Amino acid sequence: MKTKVGLWIDHRKAIIVTVSDKGEEVGLIVSKVEKQLQRSGDSPLKGRYESLKVPADDSRQRMLTGHLNIYYEAVIAGLRDAESILIFGPGEAKDELKKRLEKSKLGGRIIDVETVDKMTDRQIAKKVRQYFAK
Repeated sequence: MKTKVGLWIDHRKAIIVTVSDKGEEVGLIVSKVEKQLQRSGDSPLKGRYESLKVPADDSRQRMLTGHLNIYYEAVIAGLRDAESILIFGPGEAKDELKKRLEKSKLGGRIIDVETVDKMTDRQIAKKVRQYFAK
């Protein structure tokens, strides 16, 4: 049996389900991306923020992009041995990863990209098993 991988991904974590002759294995990769960077300093109700305490938008974007680059590289490393890849998840991360896989010459291994809502680890593993059982 060939190694088949199902990947549920969003910007916070990736759950990789690998199905092969050896059985099924579930892995987790957690990103360092913060949902929304918090401002430090005074509250707007008490007074103005000090400009030095609030990072500029471009530096926040660079930091987010840097964290995402590291995260996606870790996910791609977990997919290198896969011969078939199913990608699914709720947001933009699945499409961003697909583009990166195509740049890494792994795009030919992607068999499907689906939009699904949040799922538990068991639901993810079940979906992958059922998809590859077809």
